[in-house]
Amino acid sequence: MEMLLITGLFLSAGLFMGWSLGANDAANIFGTAVGTKMIRFTTAAIICSVFVILGAVVGGGGTSHTLGELGGINAIAGAFAVSTSAAYTVFFMSKKGLPVSTSQAIVGAIIGWNIFGGIQTDSDVVVKIVKTWIFTPILAAIFAIVIYFIVKYMIEHTSIHVVKMDKYTRIGLLIAGAFGSYSLGSNNIANVMGVFIQVSPFNDLMIGNMTFTGVQQLFLLGGISIALGVFTFSKKVMKTVGNNIFKLSPISAFIVVLSSSLVLFVFSSQGLNTFLTSINLPPFPLVPVSQSQAVVGAIMGVGLAKGGRNINLSKIGEIGAGWVLTPLISFVISFVVLNIVQNVFLQTVIAS
Repeated sequence: MEMLLITGLFLSAGLFMGWSLGANDAANIFGTAVGTKMIRFTTAAIICSVFVILGAVVGGGGTSHTLGELGGINAIAGAFAVSTSAAYTVFFMSKKGLPVSTSQAIVGAIIGWNIFGGIQTDSDVVVKIVKTWIFTPILAAIFAIVIYFIVKYMIEHTSIHVVKMDKYTRIGLLIAGAFGSYSLGSNNIANVMGVFIQVSPFNDLMIGNMTFTGVQQLFLLGGISIALGVFTFSKKVMKTVGNNIFKLSPISAFIVVLSSSLVLFVFSSQGLNTFLTSINLPPFPLVPVSQSQAVVGAIMGVGLAKGGRNINLSKIGEIGAGWVLTPLISFVISFVVLNIVQNVFLQTVIAS
């Protein structure tokens, strides 16, 4: 019983990380839709919660491998310290209303674990991850510009009544939001529970002819914690993303949601990765990327497509500063927490 309680305590860090992700990154999926009052917050939260859990359990394995290459955390107390540090960093930024990256937070914390343990960090993996941080908002902006002009052409060459257009836009936002939630779950669950994979306390379960693996059980817990974060603490970040960067129309909100969702999909789809490789094209790396960065990039893409007017550059500057500070803050906190866990609470954070 004592061991079970200790294990539950350590896993609570991953649940806190999931809650923080739900409060920040997951909120961005429906932030534009809620910000334009096309979808009620409660409706958005329910849809987001259901599909993020499905994405985590069904398709969450692909991106975890990259984090494992960055740092193979081999002690549950170490995983606790890393996850707690990343989660607190995201929570702190969320309180400031800034849509930061859980991906950046967990990477900074893992590097802190490596340095604390005297373990060499693979620079190639770091470069691969950092490249996605740069490319994510750019790719989202490109998707948004292309989709914007496609949608604009369709509207200008069809005669849809304004009431029907409003209805179709709401449906589009719901579908894009569901897709985005699934993509987020499959891409970002590695940030929530990836550090616990090597030290998972769960055994595989047989349910009929299907196997519910220990990793999937971890990801289910993480998905539920993300859902709780969406319901309890996401409105402030939704307001920042939905209103403060660039004033979005409902149709523009749909474009932003779809564009950012596509970015997460291409960085988490093992099927797409295999297909591109089979036709001798360079695949997208399976890396957990930031929904926040994708949404901000997509909003900027829409703003540029409309001529670049009314983009809130000061808010973009604040968000950009948050992106730079997030991995640095998480790294420092991780190093401090690892010291406390090992030297004060006498827990093994790195297995010999």
